[in-house]
Amino acid sequence: MSILTRWDDPTRPTVREAVRDAFVRAVLPAIPLFVVIVAIGLVIMKPLGGFKAENSVNTWLAAQRTATGNAVTKVMSMIGNTEYVIAVGIVVALVVLWRTRKWWYAVIPLLAISVQATVFVIATAVVGRSRPPVERLDPAPPTSSYPSGHVGASTALYVSFALMATRIQNVAARRILVVLCIVVPFLVSFARLYRGAHHVTDVLMGAVNGVVCALLAWGYLRRDAHAVAERPDAAGDRRAQSRA
Repeated sequence: MSILTRWDDPTRPTVREAVRDAFVRAVLPAIPLFVVIVAIGLVIMKPLGGFKAENSVNTWLAAQRTATGNAVTKVMSMIGNTEYVIAVGIVVALVVLWRTRKWWYAVIPLLAISVQATVFVIATAVVGRSRPPVERLDPAPPTSSYPSGHVGASTALYVSFALMATRIQNVAARRILVVLCIVVPFLVSFARLYRGAHHVTDVLMGAVNGVVCALLAWGYLRRDAHAVAERPDAAGDRRAQSRA
C-alpha cells in the first residue's frame, strides 16, 4: 500500500485499537529517534566542544539585521510558538473531523506534534546546549538550544498537513497547499537562526525530529490494502491520482 493511499481504507477502528497502534507504531518508534538526537547532541557538546564554528553563521546573520527583517522574522518565528502550533493543530483537526467524520484520521497532526514535543523536551534537558553568543530578539524559552522546538513543532505540524493535503481532489488546491505547508518550516528555521535563538545543527535536528514524527503519525494506524482494493471507487481514485 502506498504511503499516500493508505488512508483510503474505509475501516473504522475502535478507540482501543487506535490508541494501541499509536503507542506501538508512533510512540515506541520515537525512542530510537530520541536516542539518535541525544547522541548527536552529546557529540556536539563533548568531542566537538560545542561546535563553536557554527557561531559564525549566527554572527553573520545578526550583522544583517534590519528593522524590516526583524519584523518579518518575528512573525515567521511565531508560527512555531507552542500555543500557535497547538491552536492551529486543534482547529485543523476539528475541520478535518467535520469534513470526513473520521476522528482516527483527524488526530494525525495532534499525534505528530505530541510525539515531537515529548522527544524535544527530554532531549533538550539531556543535552543542555547554550544559545548562540549573539543578541537574541526573542525571550529565550526555559529549554536549551538543541534541538529547536519551534522548528520541530512547525515541521511536525505542517508536514502532517502536507500529507493530508495530498488527498484533496482538486489538483490546483492540492498542489498549492502542499507547497505552502512544506515552505512553512523553512521560514521558521530561518527566523530562529536570524533571531539568534539557535545554531544551525539545532535547527537541522529539530527538522529531523519534526519530519520523522509526522511520518510516524501518518502511519500510526494499521490499514488494510485489501480493503482499499475492494472499494467500489478504488479504481477510479487510482486513475484520478495518476492523471493528477
